[in-house]
Amino acid sequence: MSWMDIVSLLRIALHAMVPITLTAVGEIVGETAGLFNIGLEGILLIGAFAGALGAEIGGPWVGFLVGMGVGAVIGLIFAVMSTYWKGTQMVIGIGINLFAMGFVAFGLIQLGAPGFHAVPREVQFAKWRTPMGAMSPVILLALVAPFVIHWFIKRTRAGLMLKAAGETPEAADVAGINVNRTRLLAATFGGAMAGIAGAYMSIAWIGSVTKDLSAGRGFIALATVVFSGLNPLLALLGGFIFGFFQGLAEWVKTLPSKPIPFQFVSMLPYIVTLLVVSGAIGRVRFPKALGEPYKRE
Repeated sequence: MSWMDIVSLLRIALHAMVPITLTAVGEIVGETAGLFNIGLEGILLIGAFAGALGAEIGGPWVGFLVGMGVGAVIGLIFAVMSTYWKGTQMVIGIGINLFAMGFVAFGLIQLGAPGFHAVPREVQFAKWRTPMGAMSPVILLALVAPFVIHWFIKRTRAGLMLKAAGETPEAADVAGINVNRTRLLAATFGGAMAGIAGAYMSIAWIGSVTKDLSAGRGFIALATVVFSGLNPLLALLGGFIFGFFQGLAEWVKTLPSKPIPFQFVSMLPYIVTLLVVSGAIGRVRFPKALGEPYKRE
């Protein structure tokens, strides 16, 4: 492997890291407050579709805002159903994923391209020219966001309120914290981050929308959350690890002679996901009230 091959692989891995890291960091905020959203896969998919439409109407910045807004709305709906309506969070998340699959598939048919829609290059987010090649500026957001969220959770009063809502909601309520509102804001933020990640895929990285564009990245983000133990900095590391294996598959595809079938390499992110979850799930300590609606006495 030459130096240029290593640089190319690293560039692809950094791009592949972005949706996983952003989604995982947003989910960490939600889970810290006590809400567990497995609908990230669906939010990524709808965020990509909505972001592409927004970009084609008003440009790439509009696309990012639309993707973020749609993700925030879905996160808000999830939070309302989980907190005020006392719904089962697992079931609601599954519902989001199923809805996204049908909605995006139907939307692509309406655009006249069943299963696939190419985003015009002129409305895609411009890439920066770097010594490593063309790179999306959103990579910088994915590198900075974990540090900001880590500081927010560990060093601010609002972060302490998040942890109280997820760990001891009864005590938080007695202390004057509105538990449901705190969880509502946390899940909305998590949805917005997943929406940004989805928009990134369609208008700043891949340049198209397909009915299976998310390709398990929402579930890999959940595995990253488990790997991190709700630590955003470890989520950045986990996102890069998973992104590296996804990037490795893409890099193998570009080789003129393929020493390893790329289909086999494409399985590696999911194999790593299974290993991480099976190895870490029993050792990670999650908030005591995670997944449980708070019922005020």
